[in-house]
Amino acid sequence: MDHVRSRLKLSERRVCRVLGQHRSTQRRVPRGRDDEERLTADIIALARQYGRYGYRKIAELLRSTAGWVVNDKRVERIWRREGLKVPSMQPKKGRLWLNDGSCIRLRAERLNHVWSYDFVEVRTHDGRKYRMLNLIDEFTHECRAIRIQRQLTAADAIDVLSDLFILRGVPEHIRSDNGAEFVAKAVQDWIAAVGAKTAYIAPGSPWENGFIESFNARLRDELLDGEIFYSLKEAKIVIESWRRHYNALRPHGPLGYKPPAPEVFVPAMSARAAQQSQPAPPPALASRPSLH
Repeated sequence: MDHVRSRLKLSERRVCRVLGQHRSTQRRVPRGRDDEERLTADIIALARQYGRYGYRKIAELLRSTAGWVVNDKRVERIWRREGLKVPSMQPKKGRLWLNDGSCIRLRAERLNHVWSYDFVEVRTHDGRKYRMLNLIDEFTHECRAIRIQRQLTAADAIDVLSDLFILRGVPEHIRSDNGAEFVAKAVQDWIAAVGAKTAYIAPGSPWENGFIESFNARLRDELLDGEIFYSLKEAKIVIESWRRHYNALRPHGPLGYKPPAPEVFVPAMSARAAQQSQPAPPPALASRPSLH
């Protein structure tokens, strides 16, 4: 408005009268919300901690872990104002430690319907290779296990599967590529013996195993490409910590920006109230003498 006034040589009073505005609108200094600075600081802190996340995942973390009641649009506005973005490449950094059948048409429709697993090969800082066997549930997107060793064989695949079958139940199908460890007769016989079915993708068609390939890409982008591991033990600790975060906290776009396996806990006060609300035992049981 000042530019229009100076060009037409009109007074502020007359211009406001023509535009139907109160004159106080020309003097009022716009103010942001009282919590703008704290929210901006939390957004920047999360962006530094999770450098491969966009503003939508950061917004969900603000709501789920930091207690903010904020929508994606406000987070996006601050994100752009502060010049935040996901870098196309990231430098690797080291950590400091203290001394002390056809599966093309097969889609997961429920929990434990389809699991998929695959190998990922990486190197430690000394140039030595190590392998990871990653296994996920395609329906929930939960990473069930990441087994890390210098060498992984068909026997290791059976070992990982047997532990998970005991803890999480037997899936209906297990999807994989045609690697030697997965098509080994011992693996096929063992999977059939426990009541599951194998679902091998067509040779040279990794897109048919999209869920585990997507998981491997997230693992590389968010962790492996930005870390220098000096030992196998360090890799196991850091990668397992990332797996727990991936399952319990990391927002997933296909799941409505919710984690696939959030941690469930009962606050102490709620547990005590639930215990007090339980009915008292019958007199006959209450007066029964102890057997010990």
